[in-house]
Amino acid sequence: MKRKIAAVLLSTMMVIGMTAGCGSKEEGGTSGEEQYTIGISQFAEHGSLDNCREGFIQGLKEEGLEEGKNLKIEYKNAAADQSTAKQITDSFVSNKADLICGIATPAAQAAYNSAMNAGIPVIYTAVTDPKLAKLAKDDGTPVGEVTGTSDELPIKEQLELIRRMLPDAKKVGILYTTSEVNSISAIETYEELAGDYNLEIVTKGISQTADISLATDELLGEVDCLTNLTDNTVVNSLATILNKANEKKIPVFGSEIEQVKLGCIAAEGLDYIELGKQTGKMAAQVLKGEKKASEMKYETISEPGLYINTKAAENLGVAVDEALKGEAVEVFAEISK
Repeated sequence: MKRKIAAVLLSTMMVIGMTAGCGSKEEGGTSGEEQYTIGISQFAEHGSLDNCREGFIQGLKEEGLEEGKNLKIEYKNAAADQSTAKQITDSFVSNKADLICGIATPAAQAAYNSAMNAGIPVIYTAVTDPKLAKLAKDDGTPVGEVTGTSDELPIKEQLELIRRMLPDAKKVGILYTTSEVNSISAIETYEELAGDYNLEIVTKGISQTADISLATDELLGEVDCLTNLTDNTVVNSLATILNKANEKKIPVFGSEIEQVKLGCIAAEGLDYIELGKQTGKMAAQVLKGEKKASEMKYETISEPGLYINTKAAENLGVAVDEALKGEAVEVFAEISK
């Protein structure tokens, strides 16, 4: 009798052991397909970052990883608060996500700080300068299990556009958040190149959303136009900036398509959906075990696109010649509400 009981117990333990050992990921329903969990931390809610997230999910799907099929996505937004971004990525680590995606520089930095000792890879997007953000080494290789895509601005092309559309302009204003390393990096490049176009860069730093209104008023009194960065706090307040600039008949140039839709007169900018797709494909390689994040240099989109809002330009008395329209990827004849 004792031998029979022992045999039954041994058989039961073997079944349990075999079941527990079937893969490191959850099995997907009856298909037995591996299930992956990705935590997405987005630093703020605005068009360009939303497009990154949408593109990221599309890129994963194109590589066979689809939400509801073999992929679970946990999405959280930090509402432009750095401490919240860290809390979000800490929770993803606690929940043992298979990969974390950080959208925008502060979210990417928080994700890597949370995950670097937990064995969880981080893929980022919309990080202007991964080297300055200490996510990549000087040669572009990752500092650890972290890689992704950069939204480095086409600043030379933007300055050429400003000079072409505003031949009499002398001073270009830039609002930026002093704690965003991506903004500081972009301003350094603007200042380095502006003289080639007989332009002077005038900057105004802010530390929080509440500073935007006064800083905008001060800056508008000193410049002939504004040009936006992909600064998250500033972009979150774009409606306020545009209203103030329009009252003073001062043109605002954007840095990507969504800003032009909202009323910036033009931009040599990026397609953030395509940037997100590129990032999603990189994440798929890591999840499938084809490459480690630490083996992949960060990537960029090689060609910017020209976007023009003829209605915004008309409202400000800025002429847009037909040749320039012909060069545009897209021309908008109305302002989105």
